[in-house]
Amino acid sequence: MVVDDISVVYRTKNKTEGRTNARTSVLKNLRGLRRGESTVRTTALSKISFVANQGDSIGIIGRNGSGKSTLMKVLAGLIIPDTGTVYASSNPILLGVNAALISSISGAQNIRLGCLAMGMSHAEIDAKFDDIVEMSGLEHEIFHPMNSYSSGMGARLRFAIAAAVDPEILLIDEALNTGDAQFKDRSKARMEKVTAQAGTVFVVSHSLGTITGMCNRAIWIDKGDFIMDGTPDEVAKEYRNFIWRMNEGNADYGRQIRAELMASLPEMRTTLLPNGWKRSR
Repeated sequence: MVVDDISVVYRTKNKTEGRTNARTSVLKNLRGLRRGESTVRTTALSKISFVANQGDSIGIIGRNGSGKSTLMKVLAGLIIPDTGTVYASSNPILLGVNAALISSISGAQNIRLGCLAMGMSHAEIDAKFDDIVEMSGLEHEIFHPMNSYSSGMGARLRFAIAAAVDPEILLIDEALNTGDAQFKDRSKARMEKVTAQAGTVFVVSHSLGTITGMCNRAIWIDKGDFIMDGTPDEVAKEYRNFIWRMNEGNADYGRQIRAELMASLPEMRTTLLPNGWKRSR
């Protein structure tokens, strides 16, 4: 997968200050439109470029609001970036804690529904059903309705469903932050199987232990900016140093660390290859 100069800008409406009636609010909005003041622009991602190679397991880290989930949605094709392009050899499968399943039906029914939505046949679902249940760890609850599950149980089931289709590119957004040690061992083994089959895995997690334990590479994003790309241990070390400085009130030094790391990133150049892929060098 190649991510080439991706930028995403969210546009939100300005909130009207004070209490106003509907007529006043409409008039203010119309005036704002004429002045170009009706929306607030927030940059979620700014000129993000990198290459994800086959066999990579890439952890995405960063503070809340840094654009990690936005990046995953761009990679999955759920958000069209304002600038830039994503090139992929196959359709990425996004697994997120908030991925939609029907809460009123059972986990077993959701397995069938989710697998059908991802293009599996009934025969393929039947063949993999027991493995999906085992992966989720919900043997005793699989026939209970989803709305009786804890958030961790739901996350485990989503992972098991998404990982059942042998995806070439798997995107995991926060789902590994929940679950016991046994589930983490199973999910790590599943990720290793995907990458061993020349696939690529992306993992968003607030747990640096998850990133260093499951990934061979890490990318740090902060406030939409690409800060660092390296081994998980290297990136985690710099990230911890940055967070420690910021928490100690030394924001200037924290910003200096951030600026120096961004300045040290290699220049990215793109070359269009005969097969239509763009590769950053």
